[in-house]
Amino acid sequence: MTAPIVYPLAGKRVYVAGHRGMVGSALVRRLQREPCDIVTVERGQVDLRHQAAVGDWLNATRPQAVFVAAATVGGILANDTRPAEFLYDNLVIETNLIEAARRAGVEKLLFLGSSCIYPRLAPQPMPEDALLSGPLEPTNQWYAIAKIAGLKLCAAYRAQYGCDFISAQPTNLYGPGDKFDLAASHVVPALIAKMHHAKVTGAPSVEIWGTGTPRREFLHVDDLADALVFLMQRYSEDSHINVGSGEEVSIAELARAVGEAVGFRGAFHYAADKPDGAPRKLVDRARLEALGWRASISLREGLDDAYRWYRAAADRAA
Repeated sequence: MTAPIVYPLAGKRVYVAGHRGMVGSALVRRLQREPCDIVTVERGQVDLRHQAAVGDWLNATRPQAVFVAAATVGGILANDTRPAEFLYDNLVIETNLIEAARRAGVEKLLFLGSSCIYPRLAPQPMPEDALLSGPLEPTNQWYAIAKIAGLKLCAAYRAQYGCDFISAQPTNLYGPGDKFDLAASHVVPALIAKMHHAKVTGAPSVEIWGTGTPRREFLHVDDLADALVFLMQRYSEDSHINVGSGEEVSIAELARAVGEAVGFRGAFHYAADKPDGAPRKLVDRARLEALGWRASISLREGLDDAYRWYRAAADRAA
């Protein structure tokens, strides 16, 4: 049974913050199926790190619904080497948008968390109430702290001002629009880029960070976008809510799946001296599934799609 719509998007002005990113662009694609007016703004016009610019633009534009998909993001290497940037940028982006939305009278706002908000050794699958129950994973604690602040800020604005601000907590994402730069990418795009390069150059092996043993859950970004629109219309509570696929694999299993999608037939070399991150990250999807939403894109389908997009983007760049 699917939860009823409590906030229809029909006829609404809907602002997607971060519309050029992987999540934001997927949201724009998904919202094009709704009878709403999608609003975006380029970073060159409004830098979301600048409070006055954000406030002025929201006051002038007056969106009724806001998706906060804007963030500074990256994988283990980026998190570990740019801690100040990950903490500062994400704190100011979310606080500027949430406060400006309140001042501009936004009817509903949805903020995105990250699976790194949960403790490094959280119970598996990770329920929403595992938040702040233990130490964070050190390699991405800066990003996690910023995201936790955003979740709590939405809850605080709901408690103090009565704002209908909600938060969704997605698992590890991948898909079209991802970052394939090895200095900043997450594991799926990094593996795709490495294996594609190895395939076209004839390299016999690919290096993979860590031992290959950590287990991760992956969600295609188009599934996430569908879940976020679902939640915007049907969810209104102070607690964040998990969004996941339930499809969990080890990094070694993921590498084999990416190799099949890319057509790489070589060997894998595991760099065990590189950090693994948390040993396991699987979110508890019970609350979202009780509302009536489930992921529909399998990991293999999603990897094929991500690789097609990567090749098309490389062709366009060339």
